[in-house]
Amino acid sequence: MTGAARAEPVAVLDAVVKRFRGETALDGLSLRVEQGEAVALLGPNGAGKTTALSLLVGLRRPDAGVVRLFGRDPRDRAARARLGLTPQASGFPATLRVDEIVRLVARHFSDPEPAGALLGRFGLGALARRQTGGLSGGEQRRLALALAFVGRPTAVVLDEPTGFLDVEARRLAWAGLRDYVDAGGTLLLTSHHLDEVEALARRVVVLSAGRVVAEDHVPAIRARAGLARITLACDPGVVLPGVVRSEPSGSGIVLFAVDPAPVLQALVAGQHSLAGLEVGRARLEEAVIALTAADGDGGGPG
Repeated sequence: MTGAARAEPVAVLDAVVKRFRGETALDGLSLRVEQGEAVALLGPNGAGKTTALSLLVGLRRPDAGVVRLFGRDPRDRAARARLGLTPQASGFPATLRVDEIVRLVARHFSDPEPAGALLGRFGLGALARRQTGGLSGGEQRRLALALAFVGRPTAVVLDEPTGFLDVEARRLAWAGLRDYVDAGGTLLLTSHHLDEVEALARRVVVLSAGRVVAEDHVPAIRARAGLARITLACDPGVVLPGVVRSEPSGSGIVLFAVDPAPVLQALVAGQHSLAGLEVGRARLEEAVIALTAADGDGGGPG
């Protein structure tokens, strides 16, 4: 065999099963994240996204299957030392200052990121001496995100990383995360902000009922859902052939169809208004809804 050996994957879940009080959260889930990838896990609430992440970072153990982080058991200290984590929810001692929290976390690493540079990257420099109890929800979230990078991680796992952030703060965070990936870092995230997924992820894995129902790059996920998006300024108020789903949009309507041609022909034949007509591909969020609805939404633990 010639050429360099393939690098060890950052994260592997192989046929993983996890149950909670008799409910199946993960049902034979298999997932692999390579070094330098930016991967997003998507799916409805209860699809298994947070459960999968908790297994990868060693907070839970699988009931069946194999989980590996940098080729090791995720509870191995050597593996976890290379990982940064922002959980879905976090809390800080209210009387500690922001820079004190950063220095406390930094003591766990041999070569931590300088506190000043880290806080500046996430727009927290002016808050360094503020007690965390006085931070807004968005400011606390930025601090939680910054802490994932204290130890100069090889990979970061982010569960809903920019919740509570306003548009400006979210874009600042995205810029930092893109720089991290561009420099060779590995990113695995979940998010309900589909614009965030499109901004950060290069590969999308869609979960439903604890299983993978789709896995590909963002444009391919949209294409796989196979839906056209037909926007009208006025709701025609009739059943149209080929429409599989619809939703209101202001005073108008958005129609989803596998093939837009029969829909448009029926609109013209019925002399319905075509004001505001736009035809295009379903957005990522709409594609994910279509994919998980086809599989059947999972209702178990997250």
